[in-house]
Amino acid sequence: MRIVKVNATASTNSYLREFCRSVHIREDILLWTDHQYAGRGQRGATWESEPFKNLTFSVFKRAHRLPVDKQFYITMAASLAIFELLKELGLERLSVKWPNDILAGNRKLCGILIESVIKNNKLDAVIIGVGLNVNQILFEHAPKATSLKLETETDYELPELIIKISQLFEKYVNRITKGDFEQIKVDYESKLFKKDKPALFSDPSGHQFNGMIRGVSHYGKLILQHEDDSQQDYGLKELKMHY
Repeated sequence: MRIVKVNATASTNSYLREFCRSVHIREDILLWTDHQYAGRGQRGATWESEPFKNLTFSVFKRAHRLPVDKQFYITMAASLAIFELLKELGLERLSVKWPNDILAGNRKLCGILIESVIKNNKLDAVIIGVGLNVNQILFEHAPKATSLKLETETDYELPELIIKISQLFEKYVNRITKGDFEQIKVDYESKLFKKDKPALFSDPSGHQFNGMIRGVSHYGKLILQHEDDSQQDYGLKELKMHY
């Protein structure tokens, strides 16, 4: 995997998307920056990141051999790669909040945003954007955020972390390439936040209800068991978890 650094950019995902439109890229690329000033999250949210304190990066991965209905396995693999890094660094109480936030306890440590690159109505590539809170200790607009430094009281060298991350991403990409889909899904589900525990949810109309997470479908939808024991699959825009 080729590692590229830029001093500053609005969004590493957008930068990679535009770069790959102008240049034909055959290899996987990890692009990172010291200062991402307009990072994006799920549901149109912005990502708060103090310059020179955190890791904001994106990975461009060719995926034309991956069936469209297997796209969510990229999300699962990326989450597992970051999860493994954090375990190696000694963090505890880690979980994956569906679909792809990494929590320490109930505080958000990392967010992942994956975008598809479609050509001729087929999946050509994916861009995996990651925001990992590293050395930042104050968060003005994200009250549930935490960082590696807050969790471990340790300062981290960002270039060293990037090298470790690139190695782990290659490891999990290889698992997908080898077709290790079922085990990836099992590993991902075992790390889900609030799995098999009662939790409060709401639908787009604001109606709140209790349920238990039982897993995810092969298409990435959350499988939720209701109080009457019925089960239903939910997409990202169909459900919000309160925690």
